Amino acid sequence: MARHIYSCPLRWSDMDAFGHVNNVVFLRYLEEARIDFMFRLAPGDGSPSFSGGSVVARHEIDYVRPLVHRHAPVTIESWVTKISAASLTIAYEVKDPEQVYVRASTVVVPYNLAEERPRRITAEEKLFLQEYLDQEPAVA
Repeated sequence: MARHIYSCPLRWSDMDAFGHVNNVVFLRYLEEARIDFMFRLAPGDGSPSFSGGSVVARHEIDYVRPLVHRHAPVTIESWVTKISAASLTIAYEVKDPEQVYVRASTVVVPYNLAEERPRRITAEEKLFLQEYLDQEPAVA
């Protein structure tokens, strides 16, 4: 099983009054990793995969330990834990080599923007997603 690796920089504005990354900011980090995974790594040059849009149906986050500001980026590992006909679940770990800060998962629904409704996952998308499929969820 492959994992998508995203290097996420920390910004000074990410900090809260207690000196660590604000809980809401972690949703932005997950979004950055998810977009990088689904759009930059979509199969084939000129492929329409994932280009029609998607919506987030659910987020689940476990905050394991505080992350404080530093100049080094944090690593976000992403993988797929479930693929159904019209949704997928992406799991994440926000981490350094020696520790995990956040474990999370997101249910994503492909969306047809022109018709303003959910759509099914295409065969090409499913083939791509299966390369990252691991049944182990990040959030326990």
